[in-house]
Amino acid sequence: MNILCFGSLNLDKVYRVHHFVQPGETVSGLSLEEHCGGKGLNQSVAMAKAGGRVWHAGCVGRSDGQPLLQTLENSGVDISLVRRLDHPTGHAIIQVEESGQNCILLYGGANQQITTEQIDETLAQFQAGDLLVLQNEINNLPYLMEAASRKGLTIVLNPSPMDASILALPLEHVSYFLLNEVEARELCGEDRAVEEYPQLLLERFPHSRIVLTLGAKGCIYQDACHRVEQPACKVKAVDTTAAGDTFTGYFLAAVAQDTPIEEALKTATKAAAISVSRHGASPSIPTKAEVEAFSPDSQEN
Repeated sequence: MNILCFGSLNLDKVYRVHHFVQPGETVSGLSLEEHCGGKGLNQSVAMAKAGGRVWHAGCVGRSDGQPLLQTLENSGVDISLVRRLDHPTGHAIIQVEESGQNCILLYGGANQQITTEQIDETLAQFQAGDLLVLQNEINNLPYLMEAASRKGLTIVLNPSPMDASILALPLEHVSYFLLNEVEARELCGEDRAVEEYPQLLLERFPHSRIVLTLGAKGCIYQDACHRVEQPACKVKAVDTTAAGDTFTGYFLAAVAQDTPIEEALKTATKAAAISVSRHGASPSIPTKAEVEAFSPDSQEN
């Protein structure tokens, strides 16, 4: 089964500062780091490292998008469906205080330049049953979901970042929801015990499969036939930035390879555990060999 991730590509600029910039103030940054990111990129990298046959579709700037394309390609992702535009690549400007708190200015850039023509040309390369993986960081999602549904693709939605636009999407076409507790609460529209959210979502979307991630508490899978609860692996966490994307990528790569759900959840949980024991976003995503060698009792350095 082929996997198409139609998602965001961001350049993240991280400035460490003594304190956040105030109105009218100029401050000196203590350091600057630039990372390749975007939920779309992270999930594509994770799926490819897990052994999936992955194509990424989206847009980057012609003048500044090469590092993102190189990161995808180095991870084994096919980048032939990424368009290069005369428009700035999406990026985030992140201030990090000495206390560890951060504030983020996100600019969608080329991620918000997806056209219906690009969508039609991209979907024409795939067949019924292939996986389409989506997040909420590109434009034209309603058109994309409707077109993919007509073609018979299996639609996966990670509703992140969660906002009101998610509720306006044709969610009845979604086959897999992969979401965390906050996203599940917003989608359900009510505050309930976390273990109740999968069932509530199934009542609204009875043909879907729900994967609810709960951080250190593990995850819950539920569909119309059965429910699986998977505990988390105990590791020393140093950075949780790409943990959710790593879990998503490894789980979906396993699904694409017809792996039983119980095994897919275990593999994804181990991959996420390795990720949180490392710094960074896409650089923290482990290889398939690392996940296979990982013992739940081991600690990453």
